[in-house]
Amino acid sequence: MKQSTGFRDARYAQAIVNEISSLVDGRNIRIVHVCGTHEDTISQHGVRSLLPDSIKLVAGPGCPVCVCAAKDVDMAIELSRKGHIITTFGDMVRVPATNSTLAKERSNGADVRVVYGASDAVSIARDNPDREVVFVGVGFETTAPTIALELLGKPPSNFSILTSLKVIPPAMEILVNIEGFGVDGFITPGHVSTIIGSSAFQPFAEKHRVPCVAAGFEPLDVLESIRMILKQIQEGRADSENEYTRVVKPEGNLAAQRVLAQAFRIDDAPWRGLGIIKKSGYYIKKELAEHDARLRFEIPETESVDILPGCRCHEVILGMTDPLECSLFGTRCTPEDPYGPCMVGHEGTCRIRHEYTMD
Repeated sequence: MKQSTGFRDARYAQAIVNEISSLVDGRNIRIVHVCGTHEDTISQHGVRSLLPDSIKLVAGPGCPVCVCAAKDVDMAIELSRKGHIITTFGDMVRVPATNSTLAKERSNGADVRVVYGASDAVSIARDNPDREVVFVGVGFETTAPTIALELLGKPPSNFSILTSLKVIPPAMEILVNIEGFGVDGFITPGHVSTIIGSSAFQPFAEKHRVPCVAAGFEPLDVLESIRMILKQIQEGRADSENEYTRVVKPEGNLAAQRVLAQAFRIDDAPWRGLGIIKKSGYYIKKELAEHDARLRFEIPETESVDILPGCRCHEVILGMTDPLECSLFGTRCTPEDPYGPCMVGHEGTCRIRHEYTMD
């Protein structure tokens, strides 16, 4: 790590690393994070290389476009073929579905537009009153409130949302229940914790006896969160603590939580590579059903394929396989021509690992 100041101070980093080494005490420790931005920080700054060999830092399902089920993308593609305007975030247009991508459909004449958020999609709907405008909403608890606000703000009648919004804590349940995987601690996502609060992970920590620490996104944040997890292990505790105190509150953002509760209900949801996870998805409430693309349009049921032949994204998403162990990595699957969803977005583990290991 280069000499710097503030959150990247090299001497302070070394002091934390020294304490981490003393806390490990020869034990093998597996710490999992569930945030693509954390993986970017870890890979960019070589955090793994600073840690003792006995600590394994694993990337879990922290990329929203990676876990977006192929079925949802297939649905968006079908709507684009019907002549509707499809709006979504930049990464989503390149996410592989069963047989195509939104980018390919756009090259074939479909009206697919990249927007920065749901508000841009609402503006497009107002500017095109004679067209149906569908916003493909993808994200975790961080993105969901901004989409909820647009739903509650009386959007035009020609605007609807195809939701693929996910809730993070239930996915963590999947990881701790994988036989033989073993999780000694979780670095919980700072952005998500800003909304739901660090205390939201306390029931999980207590139930599974696994320490959790909400962390920020600087190298020192990550190192300090690891130190805090090891300290809990040493003391025999399993709590949800907050390293990211400059942003995250124990109770989270109560206003955002109210908006979410008004616009969405939580139900079972499909995650690419993980299957159906109970109570893990935001769905539009029946009071706002006129803006629910799933109900608004008749879309024929088709068999979707989440993981294409040879792709190991499902193993990468679960933290069971390192991207470099995949035979397609950097050959058949590259950021310029992604074969699997983990190579598409800037929060995808494969994309991040490619950026910092292939130069």
